Amino acid sequence: LNFKHSFVKNSKFVYTDLPILVKKCLVEICLMHPLDVVKTRFQIQRGKADPNNYKGLGDCFRTIFRTEGVYGFYKGILPPILAETPKRAVKFFTFEQYKKLLSFTLLSPGMALSVAGLGSGLTEALVVNPFEVVKVSLQANRDSFKVQPSTFAQARTIINTDGFGLRGLNKGLTSTLGRHGVFNMIYFGFYFNVKDAIPASQDPRLEFMRKFAIGLVSGTVSSCVNIPFDVAKSRIQGPQPVPGEIKYRSCFQTMALVYREEGYLALYKGLIPKIMRLGPGGAVMLLVYEYVSDWLQKNW
Repeated sequence: LNFKHSFVKNSKFVYTDLPILVKKCLVEICLMHPLDVVKTRFQIQRGKADPNNYKGLGDCFRTIFRTEGVYGFYKGILPPILAETPKRAVKFFTFEQYKKLLSFTLLSPGMALSVAGLGSGLTEALVVNPFEVVKVSLQANRDSFKVQPSTFAQARTIINTDGFGLRGLNKGLTSTLGRHGVFNMIYFGFYFNVKDAIPASQDPRLEFMRKFAIGLVSGTVSSCVNIPFDVAKSRIQGPQPVPGEIKYRSCFQTMALVYREEGYLALYKGLIPKIMRLGPGGAVMLLVYEYVSDWLQKNW
């Protein structure tokens, strides 16, 4: 899409179909949020010495259900609900604009797609990070859902205690920038480069499966590569091991500390629930983006 298509001419589509897009986001969040809670719990636990250590994925699900109830899987769900629609709008809109700007450079088309993805991810991270801080702090809370603070109460507590800066509502920003930047760089770059390299099928069903398979691999590979940033983000934004003492301060300092204390594999905690969520979810997002883009080009 050029600028005219992506901004001016699709304004009618945005307004008429926004309720549908919002509903899709809500359904996906409600279905996938338990995996996000489980992922965060794995990422903030500090090895076998942690008294709250989960033995595995099944043990984590059973423990949360037994001690916190079914609502425990939906802790911190309001921030994603509030952020998801603008986050995706920023992701895909800025990707198109960065791609347009990079067309004037000497970068190859394949490299330009990856760099445009990197730019869109960094922009997206600036929007979503405050929501992530509140979400992670709620997901880390192991109290009953009924007694834990509300989303807005938790946000007020963070602001009143540490403000809006890098120790408060925007802590972990560098890790979030790394997480989203690396993810989108691979996500968009891999998908569009591989899709162009594999011949399209004339059968609509086979073509759909071709695109879905490439999107699935794209989301999975992106999740595997960026998860050390995700672990660092969760450690920084989650509760510190000793109250009142800041152990996890910055992105790469946290990665180095986790590696030194818990080993290399600790940087990949929560990978399975992350892939279960973002593998198929990433494929669906790209398919919706492509088919909507094609529709706009043909009809506007």
